[in-house]
Amino acid sequence: MTRRRSSSRSRQRPASRSTQGSGRLRIIGGEFRRRLLPVLDSPGLRPTPDRVRETLFNWLAAATPGARVLDLFAGTGALGLEALSRGAAGAHFVERDGHVARALIENLQTLGASERARVDIADALAFLAAGPGNDEDVTLAFLDPPFRQNLAEPCCARLEQGWLADDAFIYLETESELAPCVPPTWSLHREVRAGDSTGRLYRRLAP
Repeated sequence: MTRRRSSSRSRQRPASRSTQGSGRLRIIGGEFRRRLLPVLDSPGLRPTPDRVRETLFNWLAAATPGARVLDLFAGTGALGLEALSRGAAGAHFVERDGHVARALIENLQTLGASERARVDIADALAFLAAGPGNDEDVTLAFLDPPFRQNLAEPCCARLEQGWLADDAFIYLETESELAPCVPPTWSLHREVRAGDSTGRLYRRLAP
């Protein structure tokens, strides 16, 4: 997760030169546990903190194996990668910044997880507005929109337009002062605060 985006929607191959920086992302649990992955040196790019990821995936322990994951505003892909490590069936990453997206593709290749993943370079709202197509319903969605840009509520509303399984989990991270208005089918399951952000895990109830 991060605070970065982009506009063209397309599947991308890695660039010929490395797009990685000096930062590191640590996978906490599962198949890739303790693997360290390079993170692009880009302003505002940062993985979800280890403590928050560990707490979140403890909550999701029963839901992650076999999950169909959508990681919007993916950035480093920290949450989607963690889900793949813990047995998710597949993960679809959406990231607007092409350089950041290609770095994520390289990390997926490093882990040998490319066959279970897709990376789209796209604006998240435009991506959701295009609809899910023939993809299977998402059972686990991660949203970390940039702060104070009024993106959280529109993204949540668009997820309700055919993207989610009846009993999907949705993790939404926002600035702590925001009390997001989410669809009435979402029930707050757990909440965690770290610094200036608050993460809320919702469970979707079949309408």
